[in-house]
Amino acid sequence: MLIVDVEVYRNYFLCMFKDIETGKSAAFEMFDGQPFNASRVSELMRGHVTIGFNSNSYDLFLIAAAISGWSCAKLKALSDEIIKSNFPTWRIARDRQVRISPQWDHIDLIEVAPGQASLKIYGGRLHCPTMQELPIEPDADIKPAQRQGLRAYCKNDLDTTESLFRKLEAAIKLRVEMGKQYGGIDLRSKSDAQIAEAVIKHELSEMTGKEYRPPKADIGGVVSYVNPKIVAFEGADLNETFMRILKTGFPIGLNGSVKMPDWLAKKRIRIGKTDYQMGIGGLHSCEKCQSIVAGPDEILADFDVASYYPSIILKLRLAPPKMGDDFLKVYQGIVTRRLKAKQGGDKLTADTLKIVVNGSFGKLGSMYSALYAPELMIQTTITGQLCLLMLIERLEVAGIRVVSANTDGIVVHCHKDMAVDLEGITFDWMLDTSFELERADYRAIHSRDVNNYIAVKKDGSTKRKGVYAEPALSKNPEFTIVADAIAEFLSKGMPVGRTIENCRDLTKFVSIRRVEGGGIWRGAYLGKSVRFYYSTEVNPDEQISYAKNKNKVPKTDGARPMMTLPTEFPADVDFGRYITLAREGLKDMGAL
Repeated sequence: MLIVDVEVYRNYFLCMFKDIETGKSAAFEMFDGQPFNASRVSELMRGHVTIGFNSNSYDLFLIAAAISGWSCAKLKALSDEIIKSNFPTWRIARDRQVRISPQWDHIDLIEVAPGQASLKIYGGRLHCPTMQELPIEPDADIKPAQRQGLRAYCKNDLDTTESLFRKLEAAIKLRVEMGKQYGGIDLRSKSDAQIAEAVIKHELSEMTGKEYRPPKADIGGVVSYVNPKIVAFEGADLNETFMRILKTGFPIGLNGSVKMPDWLAKKRIRIGKTDYQMGIGGLHSCEKCQSIVAGPDEILADFDVASYYPSIILKLRLAPPKMGDDFLKVYQGIVTRRLKAKQGGDKLTADTLKIVVNGSFGKLGSMYSALYAPELMIQTTITGQLCLLMLIERLEVAGIRVVSANTDGIVVHCHKDMAVDLEGITFDWMLDTSFELERADYRAIHSRDVNNYIAVKKDGSTKRKGVYAEPALSKNPEFTIVADAIAEFLSKGMPVGRTIENCRDLTKFVSIRRVEGGGIWRGAYLGKSVRFYYSTEVNPDEQISYAKNKNKVPKTDGARPMMTLPTEFPADVDFGRYITLAREGLKDMGAL
């Protein structure tokens, strides 16, 4: 396997490869007096599996054009058109007669990686040693002395791409196995949602012999919510809301997605002591600064609906109009096979089919998908929210307090005397809806708001969400040590200062930010992706600022940029600043 990347200027072109097994790299350049080694590059592309980032939409077309004999100036014009125009790359390539060889075996990581970020940001999330921006502005003429710097920059991008590949290697292997199961489809460069669409289309085509393409979107039109016949409320306000939803049109926006009607988006639904709000993405409660600790005679339990959206799709028999019952047969078959594999301990099959089951829902709202059916997306999400509200109402009427709700689950707090009532209400709700609830009991839950909280489980472990979540490839790290210290305090009573001052992992003290237009510190340009930590040697009045207007980049006062990680823990880490942030975080949760 070879990692591949290119750099393009009007008088300079660079294509670099890195061998994952040996770590060796090779550079192929073109400039005045140095022709491009097209035959060798073509040989490498044909003879190896190559890996890139955003390469299916950029690098491969530039490499193909360079192999065809294009000049640096012509390659730069193609590059600019791909980057600056609003046309898809395949269309530009078609018009410019650039053809990628069918013999090339390539993996593009951009869709596999979660979170839709730049390669530099992914590098920061992975704590790669160096985060480096393009050292020379893209419209410059490259001087001989600058070529070495561009090679070093490109090499760093290759290293970052390799780190990302290794992080995603298990996901790619899963895609390889799925491809084998579905007649040799190449799924290695696809997102979960794209895989779901590809698999469902493949199975449908195998069954019907038909081809499936995206339907035409009714931009500016409306879709209606249909009574699912499983929703029933006792209270007048909830019934009135339900009836109004049935009479309301949900508008379709310019991008083909459905929008919430203004009245529903703004409406607060009060049940017991808690307010709830409905949305396209799901139901959520509106609590702020909430800290609940279960006493010895109390229950604090989380109830999540298992596979909520897939269950609704099958329960209500929701199928894209052009697919009909054939879609439901395929979808039910996938769900059944997944459950059987899960019960039988076949983790590989269970994991592959989970991608299809969960990934397919998102395509209902994409006008570019053959699964596009905005009326079904609304039917699914609104039904899910109404059913949760129905459960919440039943619990509150019985005197069982619901303290939080979000998308597919609720958290309840009550005396143990209510245990039988709790079990009976949840059981009856499952019978009435045919959905399955999964329960987890907590010792405590501490919330800044519904999306940001730490729950302490019975065994002392924690469930962390939002700003308190464990580091992940899908989110930028922001002073992870602060969330760690808060979690240790809440679960074990550990003083936040002890956790922070005893830590010597610098990556837990840094924050990664995307800076529009690039950041500047002490007159030096840092780039559009910035990594920094709080330093005792930086004046609190100093800050990283935006290059375009000199305004402060948020949360950078007193920060020192760290674009390259040091080999030793810095002596100037401002422990006091992090301890203050941890204490403020505890106050935001009502836990201090």
